[in-house]
Amino acid sequence: MAKNNNNQNRPQGVKGGAGPQGQKKGKMPRMNFLNMIATVILVFLIITTFYAEFSGSKTPSSAVSLSTLATDIKAGSVTALSIQDTQVIATYSDKSTKTAQRETDASLTDSLTRFGVTPAQLASTSISILAPSGVWYWVEQLGPFIVPLLFLALFIWMLTRQMRGAGMQAMSFGQSKARITLPDDTKQKVTFKDVAGAKEAKQELSEIVDFLKNPKKFIEIGAEIPKGVLLMGAPGTGKTLLARAVAGEAGVAFFSISGSEFVEMFVGVGASRVRDLFNMAKQAAPAIVFVDEIDAVGRARGSGTGGGNDEREQTLNQILVEMDGFEQNQKVIVMAATNRPDVLDPALLRPGRFDRRVTIDLPDRADREAILVVHCKKKQLAEDVNLKIVAERTPGFSGADLASLMNEAAILAAREDRKTIGQFDLIRSIEKVMLGPERKSHVLSPKEKEITAYHEAGHAIVASVLPHADPVHKISIISRGRAAGYTLKLPFEERRLQSRNEFLDDIAMSLGGYVAEKMVFGDITTGASNDLQVSTALARDMVTRYGMSDKIGPIALESAQGRVMFGMGVSDREYSEKVAADVDSEVSKIMTEAREKAIATLAEHKKAFEAVSKRLIETETIEREEYEKIIIANGIPLKREAKVV
Repeated sequence: MAKNNNNQNRPQGVKGGAGPQGQKKGKMPRMNFLNMIATVILVFLIITTFYAEFSGSKTPSSAVSLSTLATDIKAGSVTALSIQDTQVIATYSDKSTKTAQRETDASLTDSLTRFGVTPAQLASTSISILAPSGVWYWVEQLGPFIVPLLFLALFIWMLTRQMRGAGMQAMSFGQSKARITLPDDTKQKVTFKDVAGAKEAKQELSEIVDFLKNPKKFIEIGAEIPKGVLLMGAPGTGKTLLARAVAGEAGVAFFSISGSEFVEMFVGVGASRVRDLFNMAKQAAPAIVFVDEIDAVGRARGSGTGGGNDEREQTLNQILVEMDGFEQNQKVIVMAATNRPDVLDPALLRPGRFDRRVTIDLPDRADREAILVVHCKKKQLAEDVNLKIVAERTPGFSGADLASLMNEAAILAAREDRKTIGQFDLIRSIEKVMLGPERKSHVLSPKEKEITAYHEAGHAIVASVLPHADPVHKISIISRGRAAGYTLKLPFEERRLQSRNEFLDDIAMSLGGYVAEKMVFGDITTGASNDLQVSTALARDMVTRYGMSDKIGPIALESAQGRVMFGMGVSDREYSEKVAADVDSEVSKIMTEAREKAIATLAEHKKAFEAVSKRLIETETIEREEYEKIIIANGIPLKREAKVV
C-alpha cells in the first residue's frame, strides 16, 4: 500500500507496448507503388476519353448508301456536296445532312453517272472538296501513336522520380538531422522570463549570453569562454528549456539534436552527422549547438562490445575532435543535457570541452509556485485557487510534473463541463500525477476494505506520534494506480539533508501498516510489499552509503549508481563476505527495531488507531483537518514544527 515519502515512491514513467507504427513502415513502399500505378491508369483513361470525344465528326449526320444519294440528286433534293477524303457529305434543301462513302478507285462524278445522274443534274448541285487541315486533323492522325508514347513516358518518369527520391535519401543519410531555430523566429523564441526558478543556473548561463552578445570585451582581455556547457539535473527540471532560453536571450541560431540521432546501424554515419552539424553551426555563427541526452553517445569508452571501432565510439571521437577544433573567437558554444553525468567519458568532461557544468535541482516551494504561475497563464482559474497551497503539497515535483499537474486539472474541469479550474481540481490532479488515476472499477470487498483501512491508519498513527516523521495531510483507501490506499505526509519545510533519526522514524512509519495488519487480524497480506521494499532499501543505504551504522562505521561500501557495463548498472561488491554478513545483520537490526517501535506506538495509542480506522471505513478519505481532530480527541498532540537532529 502506497504512501508518500518525500515523493521517493512516485512512479517515474509508464512502459508502453508496441503499437501499430511498426507495421505501417513495412507497407509504405508497396502502397506508394500501387498509388503510382493507379495514377497512371487514371491518366490514361482520361486521355483516351478526351481523344474519343473530340476525334469524331463535329456535325451530326445520318449515313446513306451512294445509290440512295444518287436518287436524291436526281430528285433535286440535294443542294450541295462536300468531299472529305472518302466521305461525301450531302446537304439537302431542308438543311439536313447525310453522309455516304464514295468509291476509292473512281471519282465521285463517274460513280454518280453510273447510278444514272446526268451532267445537268450534277451542274445544279454545288460540289466542294474539303482539304484536311487544322489541329484536330493532326490530333486525329497522330493520336493513335502519340497517346501510347505519352502514357509510357509518364510511367517511366514516375518510376525514375521515385528511384531518384530514394537515391537522394541515401545520399543525405550522413547529413545532420538537427532542428534549427533562427533568431527571428518569434513563435519559438524562449527567454529567461519564460523559465521560472533555477536562479543559480540562469545566473551561471548569463555569462554565456554575454559572450555571444559581446565577445569583443572577453577576447581583448584574454579571457576564454567555455566551449561546452553541460546541464545536469533530474528529468523534467528544464534543461532543454534553459538551453533554448540562452539562445533566445543572445539572439543566435539554435541547433537542437538528440544524442541518439547520431548513432545508426552503419559505421561512420554518426561521425558524418557530427561533422555536418558543426559545419552548419560554424557557418551560422554565433550559434548554439544543443545535444540532448548526450549520455546516449557520450558514455565511457571501452564498455561496448565493438572495441574502439563501434559506431557509438566513433561518433564520440568525432565530437571530441570537433570541440577541440573550435578557435577562441569561433562564437559557437556547445550545450548538452543529461541526467546521468556519472556515465560520461572523462575526455568529454576535461577542461576545453564540457568544462562548465551547471546543475539544475528540483524546484523548492517558491520556485514551484513560480512555475505554476507560468503554466496557468493560458488557463481559466476560479477565484478559490491558491497556488501557494498547491506548491506546498508538491515537494519533489519537477517542472514537467507541475506542467502535467496543471494540464490534468484542466482536463478534470473540462470533463465535468466547467469553464474554470478550481482548487479541488488541482488537489485531485496532485494525487493523479503522484499515484495514478482512481480505479473506480476496482471495488474492494468489505474484508479488503477493512484491512486497507487499518493498514493506512497504522501508517498515519505512527507518523503522527514519532517526533521525526512528517505530519499526515491525507489518508485514503480509494485505489489509485497500483495502490489500494495511501497515506500522504508532507514536511513543514523542505530539507536538503536528512538525519539518521528521520530515516529511522520513516522506516517505522513504513512498517506501520504491516504491524497494524498483524496486530488486528493476526495475519499479513501482500499489501505491505511495497512498504517492505522501500524501507529495506532505505535501511541498506543507511548502512552502506551514509555511514549510519555503529557496527560498520563511517564507510561507504556502495556508490549511488555502481559501475556501467554494456549499458547497464552493475553493482560490484568491493568488500568481504564477513562485511557483507555484518551489513545484512545491521539491516535486519534496523528493520527489527523499527517494527518494535511501530508495535509499541500502535499499542499505546490503540484508541486513536481504532477511531481513525473506523472513520476510514465509513468515509474512505480523511483530510488533514478531520484527521487532526480525531487524534487530538484521542490524546495525540499535533506537531508544530519539524525537528531535525
